[in-house]
Amino acid sequence: MYQLSTEYWFDSAHFLTDYHGKCENLHGHQWRVTVYIASDELADGSADAGTSRGMVVDFGAFKRMVREECDALDHAFLVEEGSLKPTTIEALESEGFSLTILPFRTTAENLAHYLADRLIGRGLPVTRVDCNETPNNRTSYIL
Repeated sequence: MYQLSTEYWFDSAHFLTDYHGKCENLHGHQWRVTVYIASDELADGSADAGTSRGMVVDFGAFKRMVREECDALDHAFLVEEGSLKPTTIEALESEGFSLTILPFRTTAENLAHYLADRLIGRGLPVTRVDCNETPNNRTSYIL
């Protein structure tokens, strides 16, 4: 089995709905994301393999895809769908804030799962995504 990993990060704000404690208030994190991919085989020596010959995936392409998914969340306010009044959403958007409305509670666990699904959808053989919300606190979504 061959396994590759790469890391990237993004900064965002969020709050947790129906939470009783500090995290119910708007706050931010620098999320560090580590993505693991794996394969039993390497791309073969055929002409179709091209640049990826002898690799699971070209590291350049792998890093670019992870970076693009993280950049889509960078410096955004991550909002659980239905957690804010429509007038609040409209007011924030009219002030120029970048909002990303997500169909789940914006926990590190759900973000790891979300990023795994997004990257699998882009053709990566993802086996695990780690999502650190602080230097000491991390979640892993393992497929």
